[in-house]
Amino acid sequence: MGIEQAVNNQLNKIPGVKRVVKRCYQGILYALSPKVKVEGDVRCVSPQDDRDYFFGYYDKSPWSSNGRYMLCMAAEETWSQPAPDAPLDILIVDVESGVTRRIADSRAWNVQQGCMAQWLGPDFNSEVIYNDFREGAYCSVIYNIDTDRERLLPQPVYAVTNDGTTALTLDFGRLHTFRPGYGYSSLPDSTKEVKVPEGFCVWRVDLCSGECTGLLSYDQIVSFEPRGEMRGAFHKVNHIMVNPCGNRFMFLHRWFCGQRKYSRLLTCDLDGENLYCLSDDDMVSHCYWKSDSEIIAFENKRDYGHGYYLMKDLTSDYKRLWEALDNDGHPSYSPDRSHVLTDTYPDRRRLSEVKVLEEGDVTGKEARVVARVFSPFRYDNDTRCDLHPRWSPDGRSVCFDAAFEGRRRLYVAPIGEVR
Repeated sequence: MGIEQAVNNQLNKIPGVKRVVKRCYQGILYALSPKVKVEGDVRCVSPQDDRDYFFGYYDKSPWSSNGRYMLCMAAEETWSQPAPDAPLDILIVDVESGVTRRIADSRAWNVQQGCMAQWLGPDFNSEVIYNDFREGAYCSVIYNIDTDRERLLPQPVYAVTNDGTTALTLDFGRLHTFRPGYGYSSLPDSTKEVKVPEGFCVWRVDLCSGECTGLLSYDQIVSFEPRGEMRGAFHKVNHIMVNPCGNRFMFLHRWFCGQRKYSRLLTCDLDGENLYCLSDDDMVSHCYWKSDSEIIAFENKRDYGHGYYLMKDLTSDYKRLWEALDNDGHPSYSPDRSHVLTDTYPDRRRLSEVKVLEEGDVTGKEARVVARVFSPFRYDNDTRCDLHPRWSPDGRSVCFDAAFEGRRRLYVAPIGEVR
């Protein structure tokens, strides 16, 4: 582990101090470094006016399954607040013609994950689902791009099964309180001062009937294989992801002791049964289902430290991937599961990378860098512009969000390599 990563791991325990140290350190090094804006075969696919454009998180694809259209979101600005009250436009970009079409707007969004806009299965071509705030409540909307009709559901969604029938959701207000940039701010958080709220923390939503069913409660999560640090801590859940076949999901259980944050990865059946603790070594960050039973995660293992690990659900089996990589990123598997796409956070020169790896590359030193982009200081901390790279349906290109031109934009790059 390098000195920078070791210091970063220690500063993670005191986030307020970390922000000040990080900004000063990067500012000094950036002033002394050669200036680079972008490297790689990168093409902007969003409009290039005076608004910010982005897609959102890395676990969803903006492409329709036929590759013809891409979803994109637009806002006046995304650097001053992590969850603005101003409306967000939802756009569809025709990849062939470049024509952009506005299909809706949303008032339930944040700068990291947008309004959860995504193509709805099973065809991922004709319908889009997204979150909104209407008549004083959060909700979700299913919009048909062919008929221009919408159907309203009484709950917002977080993760959706591939067959398009079921969604899982959580408390977006509490999420905003404890993780600005990932929750919604239109309603006050009634649980803000409560360490372990009463009631449910994960719900299941039937996308056909709109029926919402509580799956897991805060008490149930906190009492499941408890740790001493959980006593007297504030608790939340985040980052729900459903496996490809739709029978199990994973989520992060996080708790806060002062400024110290702990995370563990839990998995569960979609009916709330068979809860399992898959990883509990203080830190779990970004994850992705490789298959119905395998999960890649950037996390800590007490015997081996921080890195990427591939775990087997419902077992204690895991293996370390890419020993040379000990920096966090947003990993996802290619459509054929042969490669992993991930990114990096800004380095000392404020440069972030999009890279492709193979599991067979034991060290990770053979990683293929697809793009390298500058991250402006204006987009930082809770309003930072993470790249959140995603695969195209055919696995031949990737897209990512970036702000090296001064505003957030959506970019596409082929799976080549920076020369």
